[in-house]
Amino acid sequence: MTSPTIDLDAAVREAADRLLAAAAEHRPCAPVRDLIGASDINLAYAVQQRVNETRIAAGARVVGRKIGLTSKAVQAQLGVDQPDLGVLFDDMEYDASAPVHDPRLIQPKAEAEIAFVLGADLAEGELDLDQVRAAIEYAVVALEICDSRIADWDIKFGDTVADNASAGGYVLGTERRTLAEFSPVEAEMRMSVTGQEDSVGNGAACLGDPLLAVQWLASAARDLGEPLQAGQVILSGALGPMRPIGPGAEVHVAITGLGELSIRMSEES
Repeated sequence: MTSPTIDLDAAVREAADRLLAAAAEHRPCAPVRDLIGASDINLAYAVQQRVNETRIAAGARVVGRKIGLTSKAVQAQLGVDQPDLGVLFDDMEYDASAPVHDPRLIQPKAEAEIAFVLGADLAEGELDLDQVRAAIEYAVVALEICDSRIADWDIKFGDTVADNASAGGYVLGTERRTLAEFSPVEAEMRMSVTGQEDSVGNGAACLGDPLLAVQWLASAARDLGEPLQAGQVILSGALGPMRPIGPGAEVHVAITGLGELSIRMSEES
């Protein structure tokens, strides 16, 4: 008796449609691993690409990338041994001077990160650490607002990759530091969220060094046919645990050498 043939193209389309519908309706959906598997990296990125192409066709513009799963503990939880990547669009950046209100956010969580802005492309050459360092124009403190279109954050590797690495939005600080002025691996982070235990961490918690995370991203993005470009914002991965941020939550992060950043979520859900 032969096993039924699986239409992989149809599975990718159905998974992408499920995630797009969840985003459009602001209502979380079931995991997509029933369609593409929990660990098939190629299918997961195919879904992500299809979702992102739909956004681009509707007018969204790519302004950067994010790196996820940089914590070894989170990797172990999801049964993987590598990070993942997502795309940042121009409508995902929020202004810290006003309450964050975005009805597209479904079940947001905050992560404190170091963001890098590129001054040069990372498309050619060996993409070694020296090349990556030279391509970074400056670093700033950042808050990533992670979000999942998957109900209750019930995710495995395939789910989060397909869902644009659980990207929601981000806020950038205003104090810029070059790598001559700031050492990412030595940074210490503390993030507080109203009524919750502080999230603490350091640069070494991000793949051993946030610059190693950017190096991984440069190689992975090029392998996917979309190399990193000058001017793009790179969210290099969490320095400590995520924290849920509901309506009215106040978030404050301090990273040594980079400064501080505070945001407040709107009272409206």
